[in-house]
Amino acid sequence: MADSIVHPEKLHDWMVALWQRAGSSELEARLTADHLVGANLAGHDSHGVGMAPRYVKSWRAGELMLNRTVEIVLDNGPLVTIDGMRGMGQSVTAQAMTIAIERAREHGVCVMGLKNSHHLGRVGHWAEQAIAAGLASVHFTNAVAASAMVAPYGGASARFLTNPFTVGIARPDGEPIVLDFATSAIAHGKVRVAYNKQQSDPSVQLPEGCIIDAQGKPSRDPSVMFEPAGGPHGALQTAGGHKGHALAMVCELLGAALTGGETSQPGNRSMQFAIWNNMFTIVFDPTRIGPAERFAQEARAFTDWVESTPLSGATDRIMMPGDPERASRAARAEGVPIDAGTLAELDEAARTVDTALPSLSSLARPA
Repeated sequence: MADSIVHPEKLHDWMVALWQRAGSSELEARLTADHLVGANLAGHDSHGVGMAPRYVKSWRAGELMLNRTVEIVLDNGPLVTIDGMRGMGQSVTAQAMTIAIERAREHGVCVMGLKNSHHLGRVGHWAEQAIAAGLASVHFTNAVAASAMVAPYGGASARFLTNPFTVGIARPDGEPIVLDFATSAIAHGKVRVAYNKQQSDPSVQLPEGCIIDAQGKPSRDPSVMFEPAGGPHGALQTAGGHKGHALAMVCELLGAALTGGETSQPGNRSMQFAIWNNMFTIVFDPTRIGPAERFAQEARAFTDWVESTPLSGATDRIMMPGDPERASRAARAEGVPIDAGTLAELDEAARTVDTALPSLSSLARPA
């Protein structure tokens, strides 16, 4: 069965209505919709509206708290630690980044630790918030859920989650650089999207080298991450073998242990549906490090040099970090594809929140 297509504005309005009826303020509902729909537009369906059904389950279970205001728990000027209070990640992280941006403007740099956020979504979104303020940022993020998802390099079972690493660099005369990737071979949400697609197309498989089954053997079948219901389940592999493993460890230790958050060891996995995120972020003003004109000149010369390479045939052009998202936004400006499985989950989430909320299926059109 082909994907359904929903216009971004209709999808955004529907998501705002969903969370307002759950009890979010208008601002929180809008921030959540901005982020989730924005992830779909950027081509990252794994972090888009398909996350909302899990958020609803977490809210119903008393894990996700709505309308939280963040609390600064340690304040040393340009070094600050913020507690997200188990609040909606799209809201509390926006608040935390606003504080970090204000401190970076005042001091030139802010080192910010955010702990106890509900799933904060696509971390590139937060790098883009800093870029919009003319700043650069580096983010080390960990995640904690009821079960681990990623096997360490050489391991046969999962021990941590997808722990993304992110960098955003504003450029005076060009498109910003936005590096944002999971330290696993692919994001867990991409496995979920593939698994949902199997409901209408059983032939859907993942690329080689992404997952292992419950016996630690390589697999391409997304179902090994979800079936059987009671486990045991497979695991994601790390990106780049030992390199992704090492970077995931750094994200865990900086993002969680250093900030006072929770690492993904078993004692911290009492939740049922929630995903807790902790994030260590450096936000800084690049104009206070070196001349802006020199940076712009060298950045342009270097990117032009890289892009001038003859093509090997593996791609149709050389892309810079952030280019795939920009291309996806242009391609999806008039319609976001949503697979049948995800669409059904969203409709069920709407019924859970408010039976009067129209189904998203009613707003969709065939691909």
